[in-house]
Amino acid sequence: MAGSEGHRRDVGVVLSGGGVNGVMMELGFLQRLRESPLWPRVAVVFGTSSGALSGAMAVLDRLDELEPFLLHLQPEQTFRPNRLWQLPFLGLHDYVLPRTIESAFGDVEEIARDLTAAPIELVVLATDVTDDDATAADGFELVYSSRRTDPRTLAQAILASAAVSALVLPLRVGDRIATDGSWVRNFPLGHAAEHPEVELVVAFRYLPHYPRLGVLALERMRRRLERFRRLPPIRAFLEELDRAEERAARGEPAHLADMIVRLARVSILRNTQLEEGRVYDHEQADRELRRLRDDVLQLLEAHPPLQAAVGERFADARFPFRHDGVVPRVVVRGSNEGAGLDPGFRNQPHWAEDEKRALIRAGWLAADAELRSIDAAPAAPTLVDLGT
Repeated sequence: MAGSEGHRRDVGVVLSGGGVNGVMMELGFLQRLRESPLWPRVAVVFGTSSGALSGAMAVLDRLDELEPFLLHLQPEQTFRPNRLWQLPFLGLHDYVLPRTIESAFGDVEEIARDLTAAPIELVVLATDVTDDDATAADGFELVYSSRRTDPRTLAQAILASAAVSALVLPLRVGDRIATDGSWVRNFPLGHAAEHPEVELVVAFRYLPHYPRLGVLALERMRRRLERFRRLPPIRAFLEELDRAEERAARGEPAHLADMIVRLARVSILRNTQLEEGRVYDHEQADRELRRLRDDVLQLLEAHPPLQAAVGERFADARFPFRHDGVVPRVVVRGSNEGAGLDPGFRNQPHWAEDEKRALIRAGWLAADAELRSIDAAPAAPTLVDLGT
């Protein structure tokens, strides 16, 4: 597919999940990628969770609007804590980010309509939590392409993909119930490698440091309740807090929310490892298949009819992976020092602008370290041997 100024669009961009820290670093990554000769060649952007949001802005070439939006963004504009009596029914937080996005960028459905008309395709991943048989049959994964999805459903999918399920309830996407895509495919590298238009993958993978919830978020409540310790229900609650602190001191989950965060970390890191491993295994299988074909055909040089028949059989063979050549890729890995920015459990912190700028800059620098060689390379229809 040809892009602007006659460029061939053959580059796939992959953006992982990563919460607030991830979207900041992805912005820096995308800003640096936009400065490279690869930008006019981008054919499709694959995004999960925060990558779905930043990817949508990249496809629309609205990164210059995304930066001031992120610099002004505060926790209460993303996930606002619910009242304690609402927690069993509505989740820990109210998902206010959709309203914040609409106030800054306009109606999300209108944004999705622009995405369906954009020259770059957007592919968004979400986790299917619908209670029916189709959920398991599809591997619990929902995949929405701007080329094949109506604007309303696409808008819902982008917001559902970024709905951190440890904090908020899932959303309806068409006839499905969906939540944070990171549960099933945090780093959608495989989709890019299998896409027929993609001849080069440029990816950003955020490496998270998860905060420990512990019981610090409940300290303010403890101080308020101490004066009512004589009341049996209050005394029992404070004793439970004591036991939670003891569990935390032993390195155990302090409470159920802490356990959910730990399980989220395991799930996300594990599926990311499996994703990279699966793509690597497919590439190795493709290489070995080609070697085997070449060796067999060489052995049959003295028997041209048999050689031709075997060659045709190899050509007709179909495998559960792309086998028209290994797709080269550049993977940029970024991380923050410590836990970084997070929405907070009850007492939400202020997100300082200098911290955000540091994260954006870190994403830019990480991308620059990988893309410098491409900037210096002579223009070519397809880049090869860029490493993995």
